[in-house]
Amino acid sequence: VTAKGWQTSWEQLLISDCAFPLVGTVSCHNDKMLIGFPRELGSNFWQVHVVDTSGEEIVDCDYMVDHERLTLTALYVNCTRLEHDQHQLRIELLLNRTIAGDKNVTYSIGCDALPADEVVPTIFTGVTNCTKDFMAVSGTVQQSLGSSATTESQMAWILSIDDGTRTHRLSLRQAMQQGYTFLADSNNLIFQVSFGATGVTSYKQDNQMLYTVALKLSYGPPDQRLTVESRMICAPATCNSTHMTVAIPAFPGILSAVSVENRNIPMNQLQANGIILDARRGVKLHINRRTLKSRENCLGLQSYMASLRLTFNFRGEMLSMVTYPEFTLQQPMPTSLNVSAAVCTQDGYMDFEVLSDRTKPALDLNTIRLRDPTCKPVFKSPSNDMVQFHVPLNMCGTRQRFEGERITYENEVRALWADLPPRRISRDSEFRLTVVCTYKSGDASLSARISSLPPPVSSINQGPLSLILLIYPDDSYLQPYSDDQYPIVKYLQQPIFLEVQVLNRNDPNIKLVLDDCWATTSQDPSSLPRWNIVVDGCDYELDNYRTAFHPVGLAVSYPNYRQRFEVKTFAFVVGDKALTSLVYFHCSALLCDRLHLDSPLCSPRCPLMSH
Repeated sequence: VTAKGWQTSWEQLLISDCAFPLVGTVSCHNDKMLIGFPRELGSNFWQVHVVDTSGEEIVDCDYMVDHERLTLTALYVNCTRLEHDQHQLRIELLLNRTIAGDKNVTYSIGCDALPADEVVPTIFTGVTNCTKDFMAVSGTVQQSLGSSATTESQMAWILSIDDGTRTHRLSLRQAMQQGYTFLADSNNLIFQVSFGATGVTSYKQDNQMLYTVALKLSYGPPDQRLTVESRMICAPATCNSTHMTVAIPAFPGILSAVSVENRNIPMNQLQANGIILDARRGVKLHINRRTLKSRENCLGLQSYMASLRLTFNFRGEMLSMVTYPEFTLQQPMPTSLNVSAAVCTQDGYMDFEVLSDRTKPALDLNTIRLRDPTCKPVFKSPSNDMVQFHVPLNMCGTRQRFEGERITYENEVRALWADLPPRRISRDSEFRLTVVCTYKSGDASLSARISSLPPPVSSINQGPLSLILLIYPDDSYLQPYSDDQYPIVKYLQQPIFLEVQVLNRNDPNIKLVLDDCWATTSQDPSSLPRWNIVVDGCDYELDNYRTAFHPVGLAVSYPNYRQRFEVKTFAFVVGDKALTSLVYFHCSALLCDRLHLDSPLCSPRCPLMSH
C-alpha cells in the first residue's frame, strides 16, 4: 500500500495512553499527514499539540491546526519518528470536561513510509532566514550533489521557479546572474535569494513588503535525478525609537504562530508578552522596544531580539520565517520629555517626534497640525504610529521673542476638535504640545510645555439594549430549544437548563449579573401565583431544590454576557391539586462594568447552603 492518498479510520491506527472512543480520519501523503477530527469536537473547547515520546511539545515541528475544519496537518520531517517503516506521529489532545473530564489524551498515528528505492523530491522544511536584503533557506540532502565547482556540473543543474503565472527554467549560471546564490558541499545546500530575483512574488501595501518564491532545483539524469524543493517567505522588520514593527501586507496567507527566542506564544497572549497584533489591514506586529534586549556598540545603544519566528498557512502549506532584528539608536533620546523626542539644531530647526500611543485612545496622527497647517511632517512611520517634524525657526508659524541676550522660538503642534470638520460626535483624542527653543551665545537648550486640556463632557443618549432568556435540553448549552418545540414537557424534578444572554453588544468590559428570576402561570411577569428561583443573584433559600449555577467557560464569545443556571421542574399547586396551566420563567438582570463594579448588586455574595 503506497502512502500517497491513503485514508483510513483512527480505529485502525490509534494507540491511546488513555482509553477514549474518538474516531477520525487520517490521510497519508509523500511529505505529510492530514488528520481529520470527528464532528463532535466542534462544539467543545479543545487544543492539540504534536509531542515526543516523553510528552513534551516538539518545538521544531511545523504543523497547522484548523479549528473550523477540524483538521491537523503535520510534516513528516521534524514531527514524526520512523518506526517499522512507518512515520509515527504523537498528538496530545486536550478536551473539556463534557467529553474527557479535562484530561490530556495522547494518540500515536502511523503512515507507511515510501519504499527506499522510490525516488522522491527532497523537501526543504527549514524556516526562511529573513534579512533586510535577502532571504535564505538551508537543508541537508541524502544524495551526493556532485562537484559544483566545474562548468559541466553547473550546467547540469536546472532551477525552476514558479511565480504563480509561469515557470522560469534557468541554468545554475543564469540563476546566479538573476539574484540566486547557492552554497553546497557533499550533503548540505543553502539557497540565498535577493528580493529582486527572477520569479520572486512580492505583495505590497503602503510601504509594507512581503516576498515569496517557490523553486525546484534538479540535478542528474532522469533515472537518478535529485530534486530539491523549497518555498520561502520573508517580511523584513522596521524599527523606530519606540518599537519594532513587522508589517505583513494582505496576501493569500494567514499568520498562525509566533515564536520569540524558540518560545511559542499563543496568539491570544501576544499582548501580554509585549507584542501588539494589528489585523485591520494585513497584519502588523508591534514589539515594544522595552521588551527587546539592549547592548552598546561604537555607534550607540543597540536594541535586538535573539530571534523572531512567524509561521503562516499559505495555500495549504505551513511556511515559517525567522528574523534576527536589531537596530541602533545613534543619539540617546532626551529624558526630560515625556511626549516626544526633540532637539533644537544649530542650523535653525526644531526637530521633534509625536507618538500616537501617548494618549488614550491612541492619537490619530492625521489630525495633528502646526500653527501653519501647510507645514507637514517630514516622515510618517509605515505603521502610522509616529511622525517627525523638521520645523524652520523662521517659518511654519514659529514665533520669536527677544529677552536680553536670549532669543526664544516657539511653535505648537495640536489636534483639536475645533480644527476638524463639524460633526455630531467625536471619538478622537485631543492633543497640544508647545515646543520652545532658546538660544544664547551659541548655546541651544530645549524646553517643552504641555497645555493640559480639560476632559471632554460626557455625551449621553438613549440606545437599544436586548436581553434574551433561553432554555436548553442539557447542561452542554450547545443548542437551545427552538420556537416550534414549545411548550416543553418535563417530569417533576427533571432539570431545566436556562440561560440569560445579552444580544448585539461587543464591549468586552460588560458583565451580565442576574438580579431576580421567578416563575408564574401566565406571560405577565407581575401575575400571581409566583415562585422565586433566583433572589438578588443567589439561589432561593426557601426552595428545597436549590437553583444551581453553571460556569459559562471560554468556548463562546464574550462569556461575561451570559448567566447559566438549572432549576428542577415543579408545578404550581392550589389546595391539594396541581394547576394544569403552563409555567413561564422571567428574569431581571444588571449590566455592570467588570473593571469598576460600582454597585454591590454587581458582585453578589451568596450565603453558603446549610447541610
